[in-house]
Amino acid sequence: MLTMMKGFGSLKSPILVKTAGFAFVALAFFYLGKHWSDDTYQQLIFFSSNSDPNVKTPSISISPNYNKSFDIKSLINDTKEVETVVDQTLPAIPPAPLLSPPPPPPPAVQRLGVVDENGVMRDEFEVGEFDPDVVENQNNETKVEEVDQGDVRVLKFETCPVSMREYIPCLDNEDAIKQLKSTEKGERFERHCPEKDKGLNCLVPPPKGYKAPIPWPTSRDEVWYSNVPHAQLAEYKGGQNWITVDKDKFKFPGGGTQFIHGADQYLDQISQMIPEIAFGNHTRVALDVGCGVASFSAYLFSRNVLTMSVAPKDVHENQIQFALERGVPAMVAAFATRRLLYPSQAFDLIHCSRCRVNWTRDDGILLLEVNRLLRAGGYFAWAAQPVYKHEPLLEQQWEEMTNLTNRLCWNLVKKEGYIAIWQKPLNNSCYLSRELGTLPPLCDKKDDPDDVWYVDLKPCISRLPEDGSGANITKWPERLNNPPERLQNIKLDAFMSRKDLFKAESKYWKEIIDSYVRALRWNTYKLRNVMDMRAGYGGFAAALIGNQLDCWVMNVVPVSGPNTLPVIYDRGLLGVMHDWCESFDTYPRTYDLLHAAGLFSIEQKRCNITSIMLEMDRILRPGGRVYIRDSVSVIEELEEIGKAIGWRVAVRDTAEGPHASYRVLTCDKNIPR
Repeated sequence: MLTMMKGFGSLKSPILVKTAGFAFVALAFFYLGKHWSDDTYQQLIFFSSNSDPNVKTPSISISPNYNKSFDIKSLINDTKEVETVVDQTLPAIPPAPLLSPPPPPPPAVQRLGVVDENGVMRDEFEVGEFDPDVVENQNNETKVEEVDQGDVRVLKFETCPVSMREYIPCLDNEDAIKQLKSTEKGERFERHCPEKDKGLNCLVPPPKGYKAPIPWPTSRDEVWYSNVPHAQLAEYKGGQNWITVDKDKFKFPGGGTQFIHGADQYLDQISQMIPEIAFGNHTRVALDVGCGVASFSAYLFSRNVLTMSVAPKDVHENQIQFALERGVPAMVAAFATRRLLYPSQAFDLIHCSRCRVNWTRDDGILLLEVNRLLRAGGYFAWAAQPVYKHEPLLEQQWEEMTNLTNRLCWNLVKKEGYIAIWQKPLNNSCYLSRELGTLPPLCDKKDDPDDVWYVDLKPCISRLPEDGSGANITKWPERLNNPPERLQNIKLDAFMSRKDLFKAESKYWKEIIDSYVRALRWNTYKLRNVMDMRAGYGGFAAALIGNQLDCWVMNVVPVSGPNTLPVIYDRGLLGVMHDWCESFDTYPRTYDLLHAAGLFSIEQKRCNITSIMLEMDRILRPGGRVYIRDSVSVIEELEEIGKAIGWRVAVRDTAEGPHASYRVLTCDKNIPR
């Protein structure tokens, strides 16, 4: 043991000396290094090897704490707050003598806008998160959602000012109306659409207190005051049994200026005067000019007659709005300087009861338009003061009217009380047998009486087809499904028989509407005012009738396709020509259902489809529905626009299944709370 301790003692002294010497040298280097670093360079250089096997040169980087000073004591003692420092290591540089530190990098630019710092539109930018509740609430705000190949899509459309709640773009264009050279013939009441860059770009608001419309048939007799808050017509026409105000409702007793005792009694009188009129059998489609609140049309429904009620947006400007709120077919239109947007031989009966139209002005050019619209063998009923009053001025007006109708070859069938009824000839024989030089002349054979879009009135008598088509239609209801003879005159690029196309379309829509009724329970919807935005031969409307849905359909034939309106009217349906690049001639909030099949695939080549969707929202009632059948790519775009409008949207597969090239977009418009 003693020997071992001696051994350790002999080793103890040299080890202690070496250890002490090493510690002294380390302290000296530490002191010198700290002093040198603090006073001279204040930087550390780090050498590292690159993990990339393809790069063999080691990299050098400068300490992130370069040019910074720290209070070590405060950092150690401060335990209440912790600051996170983001490591922003500079890019690797090759070994080189360090001359001076590089300048710090510029602050990062936050990409929040559509345009970059150079004023160029970028492909990527932030928009924040999408809240679907914001779309539902519809406040006045427009947001940008995304950019796709130069097209900016909006997340939300603004609400229009309250002053636009009854806005009809092509009829309320005051700037264009002020520039008219003349308004004496009613030019101000015709279409004057805004320029393309000045069209509707917001959501037309409903009036305060708007409610879900009263359903048909109750709506024939009463509507909510808050939906059409205009009492002026009730005050102006209160003594004529048109309309009255009863607490929170407007009520319609069924009277008119010339039939204050009610439309039913008036219709009975017409039937007794001329039994051949045969409402609901021989007479199926009628036109009521200067319709008031459309009681004439409303009471013809029970007699199986569809009546188009027309009136201008004049001093009685809300009469068409009342008609549509009641659930009666109606359009804003005026007999002025252009053809109405309906085909030749459209109406079995045309009615004017104190309609404030001067039929004999300009050599009878307005009555010539009635003649164009009236079916061969059809009737014109005129209830007016010149018929029954014996005053010099009124007697002169009656003489002018009878003189004009004689030259038109109209036969005065009956004059009784305050009603006179004429009948149009069945063919051209009377016109050709008139004395040479008799005015008005027959129109040129090249004139197309079905050409109506922005076509001026013509001072001539429209020729009737030599084959008798249009005159020899079958009676209702057989005419609904019988291919009419005018079908052969439709200009089509088709190799199939037109009758085969007609039958195929009817079968196609019957199957689809049957499935809608069966699967989507369309028979439970409160549908009344329906629009088919691309009607074809009217197969969609015929299928609704076949399913006994208590509604009427405005069959719209776009100007971009073949003019099938004559066929639609020959079937006993209503329709109108229209260009969907422009607004429709109706008030806001007038249709319960808008249906568009294949419309957008065609119109996207010539129209702004966002503008079409905004127009659809304008004319759609709150609580109304939209059904769009179109290609997958179009449906995807329309779905985004529908969300931006604030509709509740859903995409459904067609009967062909999920891999079909078509989809169905269904949209619901909310009722304001």
